[in-house]
Amino acid sequence: MALSGFSHAAPPVVLIHGLWTSPVSWESWVDRFTAAGHNVLAPAWPGVEGSVEALRRDPSAMAGVGFQSVVDHFQEFVRGLERPPILIGHSFGGTVVQVLLDRGLGAAGVAIHSAAVKGVLPLPLSTLRSTWPVLKNPANRRKAMTLTFEQFRYAFVHNLPEQQARQAYDRYHVPGSARVLFQGAFANFAGNAPTRINPRNSDRAPLLLIAGSADHIVPPAVNKANARLYRKSTAVTDYHEFPGRSHFTVGQDGWEDVADFALSWATSHTAP
Repeated sequence: MALSGFSHAAPPVVLIHGLWTSPVSWESWVDRFTAAGHNVLAPAWPGVEGSVEALRRDPSAMAGVGFQSVVDHFQEFVRGLERPPILIGHSFGGTVVQVLLDRGLGAAGVAIHSAAVKGVLPLPLSTLRSTWPVLKNPANRRKAMTLTFEQFRYAFVHNLPEQQARQAYDRYHVPGSARVLFQGAFANFAGNAPTRINPRNSDRAPLLLIAGSADHIVPPAVNKANARLYRKSTAVTDYHEFPGRSHFTVGQDGWEDVADFALSWATSHTAP
């Protein structure tokens, strides 16, 4: 949704949520970036429109949605804007940002705890444990899968007190398309994987990869390997790691530090 009261001098910001969350996960960031003078938009993935409660009751619209459909959806959305926006994505939303930048979209991009694009090789044990409830059964591929609280806590909020972890689960967790997870997990074995990018592309907009030292789903090793993919590109690629941040970094206490760093970096790398 677009918010009013923004400055035409500031570039718009498009926030792209990840798997197992919805645009609601950006609620605090929308308010903060709007107050900073930006027109902020937080569209949903295909099939993830609606309230958290409604999506939990009936997740059928997102079942079988693939990553290509997600990227194409956001490509159409971004191309409909009057000017190139700053793209900020979390988790698989960060992967979407990387693919969109590779396609020549966006004024700058920030990928926060990004799921890997094709070519990233590290597979930490905590990543496997976080995703195994879905990946262990190939029949899940066409389903929309919900994490139990225990699974969500390990993957997203393991370093939060239980009460805060449950609040995050109840407020933000929605079922997610298992197909997207399968496509990301097996991208390196697929010749035409939808998460592929051209890491040598020197014409794309600047990219910042943000990692969190305590993330279980996407530990820093994954984000560092992702950044190294771009080493033969002359386009700006930066990496920054925040200590103690879990995968729930967009809502975890101290989220303001991450949000402010991301926006400051992006605006400083956006042409006037």
